[in-house]
Amino acid sequence: MRTARAARAYSTNATNTMLELFIEVFGEFILQCVAEVLVELGLHSLAAPFERRPNPWMAGLGYAVLGAILGGLSLVVFPSNFATRPWRLLNLIVTPLAVGGAMATLGAWRARRAEDLWRIDRFGFGYVFALSLAIVRFAYAA
Repeated sequence: MRTARAARAYSTNATNTMLELFIEVFGEFILQCVAEVLVELGLHSLAAPFERRPNPWMAGLGYAVLGAILGGLSLVVFPSNFATRPWRLLNLIVTPLAVGGAMATLGAWRARRAEDLWRIDRFGFGYVFALSLAIVRFAYAA
């Protein structure tokens, strides 16, 4: 009887740990994806007055600054980090790559539908935005 309880407690503990890890990593990914989609929607709605495309280096710098600003604003809503201490560095590396891939996929989908593409619809610019957001959260989230 005692070993059955111990086995059940161990199984429940392992399941809870795996679930927490999944929620932590997935939560950070979702936060960055939502921020990128909101930025993209805002940029597409403001497109008409600005027909000339800026220098790619300036656009990249702009996305980095915008990502850092949104990273700071996200700390107001979510002051603690979704990922715990041992997973934070891995999250800093993997999540921007995944978000950049998601933005590239969204850009490919837009291209197939013959919609206007923005720089953030490419992997590199989506990655720069998500990385700057993640760096701010990595440095300042509790």
